[in-house]
Amino acid sequence: MSVSTSFEDDAQLSLQAGDVAAYMQTLGKAARQASSELRRTDSGQKNRALLAMAARLDTARADVLAANARDLSNGQENGLDAALLDRLALSDARIDAMIEGLQQVASLPDPVGEINDMRYRPSGIQVGKMRVPLGVIGIIYESRPNVTLEAASLCLKSGNACVLRGGSEARESNAAIAACIRTGLSDAGLPAGSVQVVATSDRAAVGAMITMPDYIDVIIPRGGKSLIERVSREATVPVIKHLDGVCHVYIHSLADPAKALAIAVNAKTHRYGTCNTMETLLVDEAIADLLLPELARCYAEHEVELRGCEQTQALLPQALPASEDDWGAEYLAPILAIKVVSDIDEAIGHIERYGSHHTDAIVTEDYSLARRFMAEVDSSSVIVNASTRFADGFEYGLGAEIGISTNKLHARGPVGLEGLTTQKYVVMGDGQVRE
Repeated sequence: MSVSTSFEDDAQLSLQAGDVAAYMQTLGKAARQASSELRRTDSGQKNRALLAMAARLDTARADVLAANARDLSNGQENGLDAALLDRLALSDARIDAMIEGLQQVASLPDPVGEINDMRYRPSGIQVGKMRVPLGVIGIIYESRPNVTLEAASLCLKSGNACVLRGGSEARESNAAIAACIRTGLSDAGLPAGSVQVVATSDRAAVGAMITMPDYIDVIIPRGGKSLIERVSREATVPVIKHLDGVCHVYIHSLADPAKALAIAVNAKTHRYGTCNTMETLLVDEAIADLLLPELARCYAEHEVELRGCEQTQALLPQALPASEDDWGAEYLAPILAIKVVSDIDEAIGHIERYGSHHTDAIVTEDYSLARRFMAEVDSSSVIVNASTRFADGFEYGLGAEIGISTNKLHARGPVGLEGLTTQKYVVMGDGQVRE
């Protein structure tokens, strides 16, 4: 089904003329207009749009997979590494997960319009807070085409219009998914400007997008460090971001060995190319000689390269020497840095110095130390006796997440529906005037 609007025609004309700035302005104006309409849209209509998108994606699965195969072929020809290719790849199972994500977001409570903290004041007025959309959200991302649908679903359910700019490596996949989104919006009677996927890979589109505060209220970059640094440096629009996922697992001397082994292996090997994958393992010296050889055997089965401190190398001769750079590295690959620490103080100090405030975990049976770790480690997710791979919006019950934020303002950790809204004060009176 082809869905065309006057603003889309104008945008296409701008692209054909090579005027990227005018093209982005056209998208921005359409998004701003759509955001006004979405403020008046009820939950039922938003949910119908999400379910229509899911149905359209299911129907178009063969087209989406064919488009993705072209992207993968181009990526291999252009020398994309294994981690990026993994992020880029779609399959029937991943499409099923995308459909499930849409259905789950549709089933989640709508935060928009929720009023809380209503209190009577001495004057007789009631003062409270109402949850409202942010407005227009711009999202810039690389490789993962499933982000297109995840972002669209969360923005739409939270009442926000969005402008989505995917990476050139996923251009074919994103175009196929965008067609499902457009027809799903049309099926539900929502404006096409509610979700727009930028149709050019010109880098100038990013520069325009992050400097349009009249049309875009917040930018969320998802991708490599260079992209996020550029957006953070150049944006005149507020940014929700994280730069790195340098995640740690700390195995305390009172850890249950079976739990420690399962968690440390899963946190590293479950999937290499994600921001919540463990990159550095910290082990108390009191149990290092017992635990590290067994861990090394498990990592060898997964062909994980180990880089360690001097104490680690003494116990694991196969480990390469870790450099200073290794402690702050986000490998996104089967490489793991290992450091033996004297106690929890050294572990927390190491995380504070080298971590990225993303996700850090402790394995221990000492409840008091676990509480201390949770209180003192300044990360967006702190985990006790579980894998860092759980730091994910889907696993947290938020539905598909739009990203993970290490900001302290506006949102922190996995950003779901509530993170894409803000609050305004509402006042209820009955004729009161101020004396």
